[in-house]
Amino acid sequence: MGSNATVTGPGRQRTAGPDGDGPPPATEPASGWAEYLAAARQLDAVRRGAAAAAGEQARSAEAAREELTVVRAGLASQQERLRERGVPAISLVPSPPELTEAARSMVGGPAAVLAALRAARGRAEAADAALAARRGLRATSWPARARNLLVYGPLALLVPLIQVVVYAATGTGPASVTALIAGLPMPAVAFVVGWVGVGRAFGVSPDERVDRTMRFGALVCLVPAVLVTAGLLLALLAG
Repeated sequence: MGSNATVTGPGRQRTAGPDGDGPPPATEPASGWAEYLAAARQLDAVRRGAAAAAGEQARSAEAAREELTVVRAGLASQQERLRERGVPAISLVPSPPELTEAARSMVGGPAAVLAALRAARGRAEAADAALAARRGLRATSWPARARNLLVYGPLALLVPLIQVVVYAATGTGPASVTALIAGLPMPAVAFVVGWVGVGRAFGVSPDERVDRTMRFGALVCLVPAVLVTAGLLLALLAG
């Protein structure tokens, strides 16, 4: 045998390394295993990223569906109120440029659609707040008694005010007595006129029943007349 070979068993030989101490290092298998592990880790990262992106899209799509339901309900209610206010139906339909802009917002995927729906919901809520603010300034949105007082009140004060003016101008004379007697049935007349006026002023449609607050209206029409009549009667008796 040569000096570079050793016997390991019957019929088996292995070549020693260059220095004669042992076999050469197996660098190629170790390098291949490291490359395999790196590729496996890279594939796992790609898989995890794809799964996370798919989950995020699924959550965005579900949230967009829920947001769309809320926006549709709000817009339907808002359109109904606007129609009651006399807004033409054609003004409540999206225009072609608006449809084009909405179509562009949907190209970006569920997340972009969700953002667009949330922006639309914010604008709809701002419009509702503006409508509520304007409605609060209208008498039709007030409580029934406060609203009806706008009709019953002036009618209840009209005749007593005339009686006071006549008494101040003529004193304890026949004109004051006539005004006092003529004013006795006036509370009933004022109530009837106010009852009709409330229905005309605050009735939205002929089929809608308006709360005319009859007892409150009768009390409003009666109290000023009683007080003024009692005061004029005492003044006439004293005179």
